[in-house]
Amino acid sequence: MSNQPDFADALAVAVKRAVPSVTSIAGLKRLSGGASQETWSLDAVGPSGTTPLILRRSPGGKRMERSSVAPSLETEAKAIRLAEKAGVPVPSVPYVLREEDNLGPGYLMGRVEGETIARKILRNPEFAEARPKLARQCGQILARIHTIDPAQIPELKPTDAVSEIEQYRSLYESYDYPHPVFEIAFRWLEERLPDTPPRLTLVHGDFRNGNLMIGPDGVRAVLDWEIVHIGDPASDLGWLCVNSWRFGESQNVVGGFGSVADLLAGYAEAGGKDMTAERVRFWEIFGTLKWGIMCMTMYQAFAKATDRTVERAAIGRRSSETEIDLVNLLFPSA
Repeated sequence: MSNQPDFADALAVAVKRAVPSVTSIAGLKRLSGGASQETWSLDAVGPSGTTPLILRRSPGGKRMERSSVAPSLETEAKAIRLAEKAGVPVPSVPYVLREEDNLGPGYLMGRVEGETIARKILRNPEFAEARPKLARQCGQILARIHTIDPAQIPELKPTDAVSEIEQYRSLYESYDYPHPVFEIAFRWLEERLPDTPPRLTLVHGDFRNGNLMIGPDGVRAVLDWEIVHIGDPASDLGWLCVNSWRFGESQNVVGGFGSVADLLAGYAEAGGKDMTAERVRFWEIFGTLKWGIMCMTMYQAFAKATDRTVERAAIGRRSSETEIDLVNLLFPSA
């Protein structure tokens, strides 16, 4: 429907339901970001002024088959609304699409100004004052996410370290493409599983540099909630530390902009509990291995001609980078 003239008309009707006093929409354009869902930018126009919005919906407005980890867009919207109530900086979600909107699954959210491109955040002078604050801010934000009662989203399935390791080992072995460093990493993780499973909480799942809207004042919004789930809260902190998300600033373990000490300090300040550098490191190593296997998945799609885009080939080759990262993590004195 997005290629038909009536898409804009149907969207205008939905926006009028979402925002009082709207008379029309303007500036409708599809954004390039978002590989799994459509993202549209628009303005809701009315007598009281203009409201900047984002539409996030399924490709072509069709309900797609959900994977074992991806929640529905309706569940994603629910998680964002709960996060806002918990004090997490997120775009507000004024409206979730209904069947009568004839637009498919999706939701409208506020459009937040700022920067998400990591290279600019880590290097441009306008973010110089924000960068030293970001690790502590991220710790505070993650603590607030982890206070959200998982029972409020019963449709999310819980997962722990054991099940996640099993999931990615199964995926890795299905490719029949041995990576000895990955084998060592699996063994290292399996030998260090916690004796007592930690408390499971709501987990963002992809909290990292690139999914944060940053301004000169710091973090303005947490984006991309498409793999929100119930899991070990330390996994969010560890994922933020994976070297691939430092974008060349490897000396700064947290997102390329800060230290684990600042991350943990912010986490504790905002009420986060039972978090240690050791737990974060476990999940950093798992996250590095996970991203390496995800890169293998990209390569497989390219090699089997199911997706011959340059993006798949370029990301697929990055599994070798994660092997280097794992060697440095597992054998720091080598």
